[in-house]
Amino acid sequence: MEELTRKVHIRTYGCQMNEQDSGAMLKLLEGEGYAGTSDPEEADIILINTCSVREKPEQKVRSLLGRYKPMTEGRDVVLGVTGCYAQQEAGGLLQRFPWVDLVMGPDAITRLPALLLDIQLKKQRVLATEQLDRNDYPFANELVFRDGRQVTAFVNIQKGCDNLCSFCIVPFTRGREVSRAASDIVAEVTRLADHGVREVTLLGQNVNSYGLKRSGEVPFHELIAQVSAVEGIKRIRFTTSNPWDLDPGLIEQFRSNDKLVSYFHLPVQAGADSMLSRMRRKHTRVEYLELVASLKEARPDIALSTDIIVGFPGETDEEHAATLSLLEEVRYDFIYSFRYDPRPFTHAVRKFDDDVPRETKSARLQEVQGLQRTITEEIMNAYVGRTVPVLVEGPSKKDATWLTGRVSQHWIVNFPGPERLVGEVVDVSVEAAFSNSLAGALPTRLSVLG
Repeated sequence: MEELTRKVHIRTYGCQMNEQDSGAMLKLLEGEGYAGTSDPEEADIILINTCSVREKPEQKVRSLLGRYKPMTEGRDVVLGVTGCYAQQEAGGLLQRFPWVDLVMGPDAITRLPALLLDIQLKKQRVLATEQLDRNDYPFANELVFRDGRQVTAFVNIQKGCDNLCSFCIVPFTRGREVSRAASDIVAEVTRLADHGVREVTLLGQNVNSYGLKRSGEVPFHELIAQVSAVEGIKRIRFTTSNPWDLDPGLIEQFRSNDKLVSYFHLPVQAGADSMLSRMRRKHTRVEYLELVASLKEARPDIALSTDIIVGFPGETDEEHAATLSLLEEVRYDFIYSFRYDPRPFTHAVRKFDDDVPRETKSARLQEVQGLQRTITEEIMNAYVGRTVPVLVEGPSKKDATWLTGRVSQHWIVNFPGPERLVGEVVDVSVEAAFSNSLAGALPTRLSVLG
């Protein structure tokens, strides 16, 4: 009788780094004979890969653990919590949720198969939240593919962060900054290109500081140049950056390298120097705006996005107004905006009172988001009537007769077209703009040839 395939369900919260980590965990378990499943009720292993940057994802994880408890009763199911919240809470999760079998931080990903074997054979619960020395860090750099033909892929180039912005828990959950060898990165990108990938996104907590703390390594702008030389790669993206490590070499890449997309996520967090100082940001408003001006001079069509925190301790009406005026001055294509949440271990939670009332935070967040919606709408509407190059990623989720892809500036474009164009860069005439996407049509010649 044929043995039934064991199955694993992975639920992911958080950033692109978490998405990539989930892909790596799935790849490792596929090597042990497991198959992924979207249904936790049929899984032999259930993993929740978590985020701790804000409080809301943590609440979702605690709720999810309650919903998953019945699935572990009467069945030989392993339930694990991985990622940043697991690193943050460590043994506290095992105490609070007795039905959880595994708590594993990001540094233990490559050990996942061995940890699961200990649970299954020794019938013991496992805590794996040790953070590794930067000289011993093993990157989980297996090729990670989604189902079907894959045009885009994430590539880890770095982990951790040595900055200590006062609001941020990442240095405590992801650990010290470690850069992966450029030769390994280029080799992975080459393999991805050989498998049909045409766009890579280089991932790190602070990509601008890539290589600076690794003896003999190239700086980030030189890594981009090396990746650009890989045959088959048409576009390069990266995330995320800190302004104070943005050097002239990277700006020159935007000026001269047409494979580097016209998009930059450049977190600012607030618009007033007094706020930036309390947040331990290593730049002023003027210095940030000078970087923005340099980027726009080097790449006039560049699209910018950023992160904004409202209601940070001590935030005054004047400081909030400074953030609004910064949005108007820079005119970001879009932003990620949040109410301040106190985070464990951080300087802010130790030194400042969370003294901005929640209703004030909510009102300020609505004001920030309302202003940005107006700016984004104006930027999106300006695409209508233009013809833009789009890298075709695959069929549209809503209509299989349509294709979907992105412009260099990050926006999604949907349009009717033949599947043979997947992986190609094609010109699309934009006919309509929506809040988060564009719709258009191919030139008549390509439409007819389909």
